[in-house]
Amino acid sequence: MSINAIKAAFEKYVVILPLDIIVSQRGETKRYRYEEFYKQLEASLKQVGLIEPLVVYPRGPADYLLLDGHVRYEILKSMGEKEVKCLLSTDDESYTYNRHVNHIPPIAQHFMLLEALKTGLTEKRIAAALNISLESIRTKRDMLNGICPEAVQILLDKHVSPKVFFILRKMKPVRQIEASEHMVAGGTYTLPFAKALLAVTKPEMLESSGASSKKLQATSTAARSMLQDENEFLLRDLKTVEESYGTDVLTLTVACGYLDRLLKNPKIERYMGRNHADILQTIQTLLSDKGARSAHKQV
Repeated sequence: MSINAIKAAFEKYVVILPLDIIVSQRGETKRYRYEEFYKQLEASLKQVGLIEPLVVYPRGPADYLLLDGHVRYEILKSMGEKEVKCLLSTDDESYTYNRHVNHIPPIAQHFMLLEALKTGLTEKRIAAALNISLESIRTKRDMLNGICPEAVQILLDKHVSPKVFFILRKMKPVRQIEASEHMVAGGTYTLPFAKALLAVTKPEMLESSGASSKKLQATSTAARSMLQDENEFLLRDLKTVEESYGTDVLTLTVACGYLDRLLKNPKIERYMGRNHADILQTIQTLLSDKGARSAHKQV
């Protein structure tokens, strides 16, 4: 396809339209207004204003179909706004807008918060714009205090629970790095997993302050050693599985597709039923399970 054949999805300018000539495709329920996302977006619009324009499709001189930004549209109406900035779409298709949202990892949020504070924004203003408590802002601000740079780099793009860093802070830098690598290997970034890693950490790998009272204790030295050995074994086994997982899944998908096409031939299915009924049943169960998993992922 030539470059000239590609059509732009939007006009190259932003327009200001009256809200009353924009037609929403759906109405927001009263229940939705009590959800956290709605409240945060409402607080942001009141404190900061509209950042991302609405996306509309012009159907006539005073008729614009709203494609994206229904929540912002409802909030602006409830705030008494009369006009709004809009992007004009060249197509009335709305399927592609904001279907896949890339949420910002906690560490990235921390650095963004620090940058915002450097520009002169106050913690109180940021808390009001995000509709969260001032204490939450301060917790995010201090989240990486006591965390070594290597551990931060390992978890930089991971969706780690902010409370995990409170646990990591009890470990010495070398153990912080090991714990971070364990979380990445296991794909688990939750507080309970971090506490489990802390529980099997050797005393000499813990920071001395408060370790005796706050650290999760194993029931005995033998139990601690057993838990640590088992954890190391599971992580090594997991890494081995990860190395071949992608190839195995691809091979399974291709094989299932081939078997599915074979069994769609009535002659082959009858032959298998007469001579290899047990194998046929196993294949049908495999195809059925794979189809159910695929349907669940699509939902």
